[in-house]
Amino acid sequence: MLRRMGAEFFGTFWLVLAGCGSALLCGSMASFEIRLITVSLSFGLAVITMGYALGHISGAHLNPAVSIGLCVAGRLPARALPGYIAAQVAGAICAAGLLFVILTGGPDSHLSTSLASNGYQSNSPGQYKLYSALISETLMTFVFVMIVLGATDRRSPRSLAPLAIGLGLTLIHLVTIPITGTSVNPARSTGPAIFAGVTWPREQLWLFWIAPIAGATLAGIVYCWLAGKPVVSNEHE
Repeated sequence: MLRRMGAEFFGTFWLVLAGCGSALLCGSMASFEIRLITVSLSFGLAVITMGYALGHISGAHLNPAVSIGLCVAGRLPARALPGYIAAQVAGAICAAGLLFVILTGGPDSHLSTSLASNGYQSNSPGQYKLYSALISETLMTFVFVMIVLGATDRRSPRSLAPLAIGLGLTLIHLVTIPITGTSVNPARSTGPAIFAGVTWPREQLWLFWIAPIAGATLAGIVYCWLAGKPVVSNEHE
């Protein structure tokens, strides 16, 4: 279990460092369209690389919502869930802290104020309201966890699972960055919120836990129904 937690810590660290890092470090160097593509690919490629590097150790969840969805579907023992989530959140916090330090030493130090945090209303890239953010984050997490469950099913070509999951996350970012900056991952939202130099990321963080957990839980239930498997089975992959 300790090795699995170590893998989840490192994998989530890389996801936040690569994804949020691309959003911050190219922040003032490109147009919104270029940043949209760059950030989307960065998050997707981070998942693909860690899926192949660490998937055989911990499953490379890198996301509390994914771990919860897998637990609901019977793929992860409930006793392992707290350790997975703790490791993922710790990895995200460490990555965000490192990005904060890097940014304070560069010409775009003002970017460290929000630190690529997720938000809604005036803090949404496209000024989207709370209900739009709630629907977006719940729905896209549902879709993402459905992709994870399907791609890692024993009946699927599992050697391609990291590729399918990473491309799925890329597509989700391409759609939802204008709405919330894209979370679908409570750990990814928590790390930047802690180090942000303004208060709104912490005040709005609740949504980026509630919505992904709701979407992931629903995905675990729906996938089991579609696949013909009982919810919370004894299958631990």
